[in-house]
Amino acid sequence: MALLSPLQPLHHPLFNKHNVSVEIKRDDIIHPVISGNKWRKLKYNLHYVKQAQHIKGIVSFGGSYSNHIHALAFACFEQNIPCVGIIRGEVKYANNFTLSWAKYWGMKLYFVDRKTYRRRYNSDYLTALQQQFPDHFIVPEGGSNKLAITGVSEIITELTQQTEFDTLITPVGSGGTLAGLIAGDQLNSIAHKILGIAVLKNAEYLNEEIKKLIADSAINHNNWQLLTDYHRGGYAKFSQQDLQHILAFNQQTGVDFEPVYSGKMILAFLDLLQQGYFAKGERIVLLHTGGMQGLGGMIERGILNTEDWPMPKRATTNENNKTNK
Repeated sequence: MALLSPLQPLHHPLFNKHNVSVEIKRDDIIHPVISGNKWRKLKYNLHYVKQAQHIKGIVSFGGSYSNHIHALAFACFEQNIPCVGIIRGEVKYANNFTLSWAKYWGMKLYFVDRKTYRRRYNSDYLTALQQQFPDHFIVPEGGSNKLAITGVSEIITELTQQTEFDTLITPVGSGGTLAGLIAGDQLNSIAHKILGIAVLKNAEYLNEEIKKLIADSAINHNNWQLLTDYHRGGYAKFSQQDLQHILAFNQQTGVDFEPVYSGKMILAFLDLLQQGYFAKGERIVLLHTGGMQGLGGMIERGILNTEDWPMPKRATTNENNKTNK
């Protein structure tokens, strides 16, 4: 199924002050449940599993509030594909906002400690996991693999049909989205600048991960950069001042951003604008990668409040029990 996310202009006093035009690619509304880059990354992974006769299900990894786990659970439910989530954390998190939905959609959850979870890229651990689930396809954390690159690259195809732009900016977690955008841009006669904003601390290693993901590309695309100094303290960390700035931007533009991924991109973008990073007249597109379900977990834990942030609908205990019978 081909979905095209809309592109809309953004207006803000700083854009006028620095003479830049800004549009936003609304991948956050590309699908009613599987929003943003998760829909893009899973598209061809699901297609591969459906076509491979020897594969019956999917195994993947995530934290207790993972956008990827949430999206994968629904995607597999919709496609009638069994799925397993290897979850970093304790069983007590099984009924939180994110995982209650994952259970509701039929995902089997296996909780592991942090030491075990750190082995998720180790070949010996993956071999043992494959033996445990011999008829399942293992998808990396965040969904970032070669199949994901193909899905994300389609964003560039859509954008070139929708607008003319100079720079595309995206938040970066595992690196798959940035890699997909780079790969997609290599197919264009005019190269755009692709700028990634890392949302986790010490993310320099992602440069090598991104290069590995695009290693099969025939054209060498050097017009991209990963900025690693805008993580606001680390993954899922932010100050009250950060939250107020994101909320103010939400109100000024009429588009909601959450503080873990897209919000950090916005804060970085505003900082870069004030530093004079962009040329006068530069045409900029921001990629909204979704992740709005994450608000549910943060509200649930008291990190955010419902006066300022919308609480997404959650699965109830009764619905979970009904589904798992």
